Amino acid sequence: MSASHPNHDSVSTTVMETVNGSHQFTIKGYSLAKGMSPGRYIQSDVFSVNGYDWVIYFYPDGKNPEENSTYVSLFIALASDSSDIRALFELTLMDQSGRGRHKVHSHFDRALEGGPYTLKYKGSMWGYKRFLRRTALEASDYLKDDCLIINCTVGVVRARLEGPKQFGIVPPPSNMGQGLKDLLDSELGCDIAFQVGDETYKAHKLILAARSPVFRAQFYGPVGNNSVDRVVIEDMEPSIFKAMLSFIYTDVLPDVHEITGSTSTASFTNMIQHLLAAADLYDLGRLKILCEAFLCEELNVDNVATTLALADQHQFLQLKAFCLKFVASPANLRAVMKSEGFKHLNQSCPSVLPELLNTVAAADKSSTSSSGQSSKKRSVSSVLGCDTSTTNARQVRRT
Repeated sequence: MSASHPNHDSVSTTVMETVNGSHQFTIKGYSLAKGMSPGRYIQSDVFSVNGYDWVIYFYPDGKNPEENSTYVSLFIALASDSSDIRALFELTLMDQSGRGRHKVHSHFDRALEGGPYTLKYKGSMWGYKRFLRRTALEASDYLKDDCLIINCTVGVVRARLEGPKQFGIVPPPSNMGQGLKDLLDSELGCDIAFQVGDETYKAHKLILAARSPVFRAQFYGPVGNNSVDRVVIEDMEPSIFKAMLSFIYTDVLPDVHEITGSTSTASFTNMIQHLLAAADLYDLGRLKILCEAFLCEELNVDNVATTLALADQHQFLQLKAFCLKFVASPANLRAVMKSEGFKHLNQSCPSVLPELLNTVAAADKSSTSSSGQSSKKRSVSSVLGCDTSTTNARQVRRT
């Protein structure tokens, strides 16, 4: 046996690498943040890289009082309950002139004398107390229309063990959803028919039961009827039931444009609202979340009132909170109140109006004195055309 080429029984390789992720943090209304005092910060939303949570902190008056607000400070912090996380970082203040002269502080693409930075515990930070002089920042192209854009890249260090590769075949993506959809469309083996208005839709009891606790109880529960072969669905449009069936078989939000034949955004949103109600009726948790996410993204002054009414009636708490904040925005409030949907909201969900007033008051709390809050609340009450005490009294009498 040659000493230079030993015949090893086994081999392994450890690869040290980084798993990278980026986050863009935009600060609008920079001038309003000045004067917060040193040590006070504006933070980004939490974002995840390699299973760890991170957050960006921007100090408009600097991190330390001794700097006397001469510099702005910028840091990235670990937001997970973890310890001894080793990572590389890059903080970039974007040049908004289009010339690409960004201000970059980076661990990447340079030699590291001490190796990656180690974050010992939740809240550990890396960054710069003297990131940039505030006078220089305010005279630069980093600030445009009172807006700053900060890019952050995190590279979490990990050790990856490589073993001998046994196979070189790439498996195809799953097509189970398409296969089940083909089964539904072909009506092969269907054992249940639904009469929805003038339309009839055939399906498979076992698939419906596997996806919906309501269907499972209806066909296989203690008081269910497994021998039934036809069910009449009332109070639901055929297109909504068809869309719900499509989701049950495919697990993806259906192409509602294809189902309705309409390209109208308003009609699309209206159908998603009805589909959300159907998902709640049949306890389709993932469909509910998909519909809520879509409605949040498409929220505007024309549809927010009807969406809020739906969220209140079905107790979709996250969607309701999102709608309340949208309506309570000074930029949206009066426009929403002029919409037809607001009239429906006022009539069908009067209990929402006091909650709306409280949301407006909470939004103003940080910048308004105690007497100013009362004035604001009374002003909004008169604008809405309601009295919260009267509304609450009506609610008590009804119960």
